[in-house]
Amino acid sequence: MILGQVVGTVVATIKDEQLAGEKLLLVQLMNRKREKIGRPQAAIDVVDAGQNDFVFLVRAREAALATYPVVGPVDLAIVGIVETADALENVELELTEGDSYFT
Repeated sequence: MILGQVVGTVVATIKDEQLAGEKLLLVQLMNRKREKIGRPQAAIDVVDAGQNDFVFLVRAREAALATYPVVGPVDLAIVGIVETADALENVELELTEGDSYFT
């Protein structure tokens, strides 16, 4: 899973019919220090997250399955809203730009 923060909304009036009615948000990926990683990305929202919420996301097939029973063309999905996140100093949570098993 990936940590991020909602930084905006995405409006797409024309999109794949499997995504009709689905909410799209712009998410900034972040490391454990809440530092930005890369550029903001569009994600489908299945948990009704809002502006500035810290969220966790999944990629690839897991993201597509988040919209079950309709499995559409989704690569990044918000699947939870983070209330708190604590880590020991020696725990590595960072996802650096380009790090992904799927890209």
